[in-house]
Amino acid sequence: MTVIVPADPRPALSAVLDASARAWTDEATAAIAADASAIRRLFPAARRRCGHSRLNEHWTVDEAARAVLLTALPLRGQALADEVAALHRHGDPAEQRAVLRTLPLLDLGELALPLVREALRGNDTTLIEAALGPYATRHLPDPEYRQAVLKCVFCEIPLDRVHGLGTRADRELARMLADFAHERIAAGRDVPHDIRPVVRAFPDVIGKALEHAFDEEEVA
Repeated sequence: MTVIVPADPRPALSAVLDASARAWTDEATAAIAADASAIRRLFPAARRRCGHSRLNEHWTVDEAARAVLLTALPLRGQALADEVAALHRHGDPAEQRAVLRTLPLLDLGELALPLVREALRGNDTTLIEAALGPYATRHLPDPEYRQAVLKCVFCEIPLDRVHGLGTRADRELARMLADFAHERIAAGRDVPHDIRPVVRAFPDVIGKALEHAFDEEEVA
């Protein structure tokens, strides 16, 4: 299973911004470094000032620009967590995605887990996907990580967009996905192909009937 690993977007961003956008980003970064509260007016403006085309397979330009602004915050610990949470709370979905994607670049420990949990409770698949990046891989407890993967399956989010699945998948997750597969087969519905590597990594949970069903579907 190939998992997209979201790299730090800052080096790539400088290469695609025009002179005006680059100057704005430099000025905004300096303003935030001098006064953290400046991010409250500058963060929403990033899309308009820098554009929103795709930077690479994981980041858009406005998300990357907002990552630059977030990493310029001269705050630590709970103060940083509070500022990031406020930007997320008051932001539109594009701003919320930028916050979630930037979490791995911020020194927050487990303080940003409430933002991840809020995204995972919702139904916006773009926010769920953004929440399940390296930060969630590192900090989300096992039961919550398993439930998040199962939600991705229900929401038809491809599992190759879930960061860290290769290392976080365990027997209990495989069992949950096997139960899901049994229910789909009993209902005469197809089983998503991308759950099969996780299930098959734990042969004791798959059972002969499910293995046979997998084989039949692949032949068909």
